[in-house]
Amino acid sequence: MISSEALVSLCEQHWYDAALSMLNQRIAAGDGDPAIAEARLLASVAQRVMSLDAEDFDHIVVDVRDRPWAARLSACGFPHGPRDPQRGALASLVPLYELMLEVLNLRAERAEPQLLVVTAHLIAEYLCQLAWEPALGHSGDPLLMGRTVGERWGTDDPTCPHNSAMRATARRAVNAASGDAVGFTSYLDKFHSRLGDTLAVCAMNHLTINVGERPDIGPTCASPCGWAVRGTREERRQLDARVRLALVYLDSPLVALRHHAPVGHFFGVPSVAEISEGWLRTWEKLSQQWPDGSNPLVGALPTDPGEALPGLSALVSTVAGRTVGQGSLLREIGDDIIAALRRARA
Repeated sequence: MISSEALVSLCEQHWYDAALSMLNQRIAAGDGDPAIAEARLLASVAQRVMSLDAEDFDHIVVDVRDRPWAARLSACGFPHGPRDPQRGALASLVPLYELMLEVLNLRAERAEPQLLVVTAHLIAEYLCQLAWEPALGHSGDPLLMGRTVGERWGTDDPTCPHNSAMRATARRAVNAASGDAVGFTSYLDKFHSRLGDTLAVCAMNHLTINVGERPDIGPTCASPCGWAVRGTREERRQLDARVRLALVYLDSPLVALRHHAPVGHFFGVPSVAEISEGWLRTWEKLSQQWPDGSNPLVGALPTDPGEALPGLSALVSTVAGRTVGQGSLLREIGDDIIAALRRARA
């Protein structure tokens, strides 16, 4: 039976899933030490957080509400009901991005290149919503979207440049919170990750940026709705810049590695060298100056010198319009596991 000290070593190296397996074996073998049971519960939480099981964070937190990090874990998750008072990542994506940056770095420490690429891809999924968050006051919460958007949003008006998938997403985004939990969950599963692309078209409009001023990264809107051009022109130009950077990252060589991930065969697992090359090529695209000289990432330095992909947190911070670095949530959970193990019998 593995010793408590060996389990501490596993957790110090962030192998929470391995520690959980060993703790399950100790309990199955008859170890009734309450400290071991506590460590097992916390290791289960850490394993699911490491997996970015954000859909179930509210369920996970039920048994650990007394922990100082529990509220931050809830803030990273998504509500299960359409009108739940705690909106989590629908209110702000910043806590979830802090967690994703932490997970990405821990995946690198654990030498898990494939899972690092998966996390890098997840960072791309909601980056356009993160860019819109300062303007919307939320990250695309269906409970609030109807108060912000309007006019041609979600309609079949031929002057709107949204394609059919975007129109469907736009309609669902303003109606998802008015139905039942099943419909709301269906929206989150199938539509919410597409909302960023839909909003991006509205941000990149011709009343804000002239053709040729910035890189062509996707469809733009020649005749924007009034809600999309609220605020000063400078505020809209900043939003456009944040959205374009998000789309450049989404279409980058690093994120493309995810699409080559193996499914049912033995080829395509990204190597550390391929990830490094993919990130360097991605950073070159991100930090290239634009025709109008306004790329906010030009000359940017990594805000976290110890991160696995230097500059990634600088990108996320620029897109968010505020400083966003890797969080400490998993490490704090790990510290609590270690504290429980050190109280346990050897």
